[in-house]
Amino acid sequence: MRAMGRERVGGARVLWRLLEPVHAVTYFSPEPLAALKAAGYRGFWMGYFAGRAAPLGATGPELVHALFYNFTFDHVARALPDAWGFAPPEAALAARSEGSVAALRRHLGEQASAPEIERAAEIAARAAAAAPLEGRPLFAANRSLPEPDEPLARLWHAATLLREHRGDGHVATLLAAGIGGRAAHVFHAIASGTPADTYAAARHLGPDEWDALVAGLRERGYVDDAGTLTDAGRAAKRDVEDRTDAAAWSAYEQLDDAELDALVAALRPVTAAVVAAGEIPVRSPMGLDLSS
Repeated sequence: MRAMGRERVGGARVLWRLLEPVHAVTYFSPEPLAALKAAGYRGFWMGYFAGRAAPLGATGPELVHALFYNFTFDHVARALPDAWGFAPPEAALAARSEGSVAALRRHLGEQASAPEIERAAEIAARAAAAAPLEGRPLFAANRSLPEPDEPLARLWHAATLLREHRGDGHVATLLAAGIGGRAAHVFHAIASGTPADTYAAARHLGPDEWDALVAGLRERGYVDDAGTLTDAGRAAKRDVEDRTDAAAWSAYEQLDDAELDALVAALRPVTAAVVAAGEIPVRSPMGLDLSS
C-alpha cells in the first residue's frame, strides 16, 4: 500500500471499507441508539445529529448543515439546537462512545480483548493523530476530544477520526467539482445502482427533488436520457472518488508497510464481525456497499 498513484488510491479505499463499519455501529446498533435515548434525546434523528455534531459543541443547524453537506437544512433544524435543551453535547459524546464500544464488544465476543485489537487501536490512533487538520473541520473537532485508554474504545475513536477525515476531504472534492450534497446522493445512486428509496427516509429525498437533481446531472452531460451515466459521468465520478482516496491517504503516509499490513490484518475480523451482525444496511447513504 505504500506505492504511489493508483496503488495509493487503492490502499485508502481498502482502509475505508474496513474502518467505516467499525465507526458506523454508532448509527445502527441498538446499544448506542439506546444510550442516546437514555441521555434524553427524542427520536432517531435528534440522537443522530446530537451524537455526530457533539464534538462541535452546542452548535445550531447552520454549521451542521454546512459540514454534513447532504441533509436539508430543515431536517437538521428539527433536531438542533433543540437537542441541547434535552442533554448537553457532553452527554451525547459519552452516549455515542459507550454505546458504540458496547456494540463492538457484543459483535466481537472473545475477540474484543485479543492483542490484535490493541495493535489495531495503536496504529489507527497514530495515523489519526498525524493526519493533516487543514480544511477538515469535522475531523478537527473530533480530534480535539480526549483519546480513550481502553483498546476497543480507542479503536472506535480512531475509526471515527479517520472516517471524518475522509469525509471532510470528500466534501471538499465534491464542492470543487460543483456537485452539491443532494446531487452527490443521486450521482452515487445512479453510478452504483442504489435504489432511490434508500434516500427517501434516510435523507428526506423525495421523487420531485430526485427528478430535478437527475435533470441537473443530465444538463451537465453526466446522465443520459435512459437515466444512466454517460462516459463523462463515469469519468467525473471516478475522478471524485480517486481524489477523495488520495486526500484520505494523507492520514497513513507516516505508516510503514509492516504497520499498514498489521492494521489491515487486525481490522479484517473486526469488520467481518460487524457486517455479519446484519445491523448495518447493505446499502445506505454512507456510500459503502457491504454486499461486495
